[in-house]
Amino acid sequence: MQRRHFLSLLAGSALAQPSFTPPNIVLILADDLGATDLGCYGSDLHETPRIDRISRQSLRFSHALSPAPVCSPTRASLLTGKHPARLGITIWSEGALTPPTNQPLLPATSEPNLAHAETTLAEVLQQAGYSTALIGKWHLGDAGHYPETQGFEVNIGGTHWGAPPTYFYPYSGPFGSQKELRYVPGLAPGAEGEYLTDRLTTEALRVIDAFHARQKPFFLYLAHHAPHTPIEAKPALVAKYEAKLPKGVNHTNAKYAAMVESLDQSVGRVLDHLRIRGLDRNTIFIITSDNGGYLQSGNGPRITSNAPLRSGKGSLYEGGIRVPLIINWPGVTPVGAVSAEPVVLTDLFPTLCAAAKAPAPAGATDGLDLLPVLRNPAARLAREAIHFHYPHYYPTTTPVSALRTRDWKLLEYFEDNRVELYNLAQDPHEKTDLAAKNPAKAQALRDQLHAWRQSVGARLPTPNPKKP
Repeated sequence: MQRRHFLSLLAGSALAQPSFTPPNIVLILADDLGATDLGCYGSDLHETPRIDRISRQSLRFSHALSPAPVCSPTRASLLTGKHPARLGITIWSEGALTPPTNQPLLPATSEPNLAHAETTLAEVLQQAGYSTALIGKWHLGDAGHYPETQGFEVNIGGTHWGAPPTYFYPYSGPFGSQKELRYVPGLAPGAEGEYLTDRLTTEALRVIDAFHARQKPFFLYLAHHAPHTPIEAKPALVAKYEAKLPKGVNHTNAKYAAMVESLDQSVGRVLDHLRIRGLDRNTIFIITSDNGGYLQSGNGPRITSNAPLRSGKGSLYEGGIRVPLIINWPGVTPVGAVSAEPVVLTDLFPTLCAAAKAPAPAGATDGLDLLPVLRNPAARLAREAIHFHYPHYYPTTTPVSALRTRDWKLLEYFEDNRVELYNLAQDPHEKTDLAAKNPAKAQALRDQLHAWRQSVGARLPTPNPKKP
């Protein structure tokens, strides 16, 4: 009887602990979508009803940060869990190949390719039995470093280029001042007037169906080009925003607004497809962006505004690195919650590895598992600071590093070695530099920043011998 009782208890215990079913993962990464470009993040023009709706059912982060103020470094960091400075990727691929030589400093060298020695999230999940797909923008290296070499079974549209020549079919034509012929592969045949954001979404739905038929978990990385330049949108949507454009608003670009609404429609289509296929209850759904909003293209009209945050893409002020981040994980994330905990997109790597129960690679990692915050938005992570390193030039900045805690922000500029200090708790818009008034705090954070740069092997800019 005792043995029967023991076996009965054992069987009951087994029934109480159901087997683990790996969640599907859908990661939608917008390009240059600013911190206030969505309705649920305060846009005063853009209409994003589908993203707003899923936000109300999810956990929304109000202080999510990109690990870099430009695209390629953030994408490399997100996929590896390592800081861009540790990877040696601190600028986009083309910028790494042709750095400027007419500035007071020569920018730090940057790798144009994500090294095969690095283990990507796709590789980890593939080893754990996942089907994996990249649809859209890759921008992490030449053909020898395309997604297929980094753990993605399917690659639709991913190349070494960072932007399409046009958002309309056939998605090909001259690009930039050099009139380079560019194209988006894998999208033929198409129809006249077909829009890139819509077509990439259609491809994503086809991949979901193909993967679902295998009865295996899947990782879909839908990396939209929108709303990156060229600023092109569907005429009907442009006309809608031109007609409704109010006075005295921060967001004033009707074409950009239309691009954001097309992005919103894409999110809605993917969500509807998951629900119809019965996949929504076991899918982690993430919406975010690779850096802050892009302010202006040359002498053209203003593209977007990150107000009340300071500056935009390329800068290490909050406008350049603050991004939307919405995570929906049924059974884990509370409904309609907001977390003010500072997080960085590098955190997605360990978080998703843990969610899939897929062993992360041994070695250095710079991200933290967000599960405590996903379960309890008031939770705090055991992290002293988030670091940034952009040793390059951009219209919004000269070479700079930064360190951000919950309440404090220090920026160190390499041209003149000056530092700026802001109390983000009292001055979230970075208007009042406190470095001169609080030199002890500035020096302590500067020392911490230097120690971090040394620990990750951050490469530094050097004096330009051709400049006095």
